[in-house]
Amino acid sequence: MMKLLIRYILSKSPFVLSSSKHEWGLGLRQAQAERQSDLARAASMDVLAVLMLAAVALPAAAVAADNEAAVPAAAATAGFNNPLALTIDDYHIGPSDLLEITVFQVPELSRAVRVNARGALTLPLIGQIQAGGLTGQQLETLIAQKLQETYLQDPQVSVFIKEFVSQRVTVSGSVNRAGVFPISGRTTLMQAIAMAGGLEKFADENDIKVFREGQNGVREVLNYDLEPIRKGEAEDPPLHTSDVVVVARSDGRYAWRNAAEFLRDISVFGMLF
Repeated sequence: MMKLLIRYILSKSPFVLSSSKHEWGLGLRQAQAERQSDLARAASMDVLAVLMLAAVALPAAAVAADNEAAVPAAAATAGFNNPLALTIDDYHIGPSDLLEITVFQVPELSRAVRVNARGALTLPLIGQIQAGGLTGQQLETLIAQKLQETYLQDPQVSVFIKEFVSQRVTVSGSVNRAGVFPISGRTTLMQAIAMAGGLEKFADENDIKVFREGQNGVREVLNYDLEPIRKGEAEDPPLHTSDVVVVARSDGRYAWRNAAEFLRDISVFGMLF
């Protein structure tokens, strides 16, 4: 009976009740803390999954943009094998070029002559004439006119360009192989970019500048968009000797690449920790 009485008193004790409530309260708070921890862990996993998907998607988009940028170079290369194999009909004579000039049935006037640094050459009976900037056919006509004025009747003149020395273009900026390239005959913008190895992956095909020496030594700046040229919607412009082609860098593509690398690094960091 005493044991039962003691058990009954202890069961009604306020201290025991307080202790039970305290333990129950601690258990509830612990459960809530664990629940919040689980929710936070799930949220962090969701964020990590989004970052991983972005890290995969962004490089894929960048690769697609790079492939698109490479199309102009491929198209240019397909239609252009060797710049030195082009026709010389449109070649403009320049300094240091070696010309073979023949006057039919007048061997005394036929000779090989090299154009000087000022673009001029000297011939018997005629003296010094300006050949720089002219095509072979234009020089033939000029020499024939000079000879016909005082010496010969209806002279037949032919000009053969034995050495192409002066014709060069410079391609720089966002191309794979920037440099100075010799050209002969008609060379276009896309052909020059192809000679430079095509566009770099961060190149902006919509922002291409050609710097050209104009009249009186004034430099001209010509702006071109390669996209309509590649699609056949605009003419592929011919280049002149000493032209400088500058391909701008696409800041958007460059930033896109940096964002992809940043997200990739975050994903790796999250997976490690």
